[in-house]
Amino acid sequence: MGKFEDALQVYAKYVIQQSRTNLTKKGVNSSGALYKSLGYTIKGSKVSFLGENYGVFQDQGVKGAESTYPQSASSEHKFTNKMPPSKVFNKWIKIKGIKGRDKKTGRFITDKTLTYLIARSIYKKGIRATMFFTKPFEAGLEKYGDLIVNGYLEDNLKFEE
Repeated sequence: MGKFEDALQVYAKYVIQQSRTNLTKKGVNSSGALYKSLGYTIKGSKVSFLGENYGVFQDQGVKGAESTYPQSASSEHKFTNKMPPSKVFNKWIKIKGIKGRDKKTGRFITDKTLTYLIARSIYKKGIRATMFFTKPFEAGLEKYGDLIVNGYLEDNLKFEE
């Protein structure tokens, strides 16, 4: 393995480690699935970062159908005419220990009703961008950019003396 690949390895490890730290700090890591799925592969001169598909939406955010969080305003993703399926929130509300109550009577509402209300809220307001991956990705380029370039130059150019 050459110096270029070593530099890519250092960069990729940094990005994954910082992304996992950000997930834990931002409270986005409920089930741990996204945290565990983060990884990378290096093939030749390319680094590919891996993770659950929904990680993109957690990172960049999603614009809502009716309003948008300021952090998600630049996101290319938007809810238009379909709500997220409410059943995907079942596991999440159990992990978080959330129980919904009726405002008027104070009675508990069913989990099915609660997941529908959460899905509708997300559809209307969107998902706030956390930038859990983007920030380490960019910071890593700044921090290890020179190391990567120097590694590439040392591996691919022969200097004549």
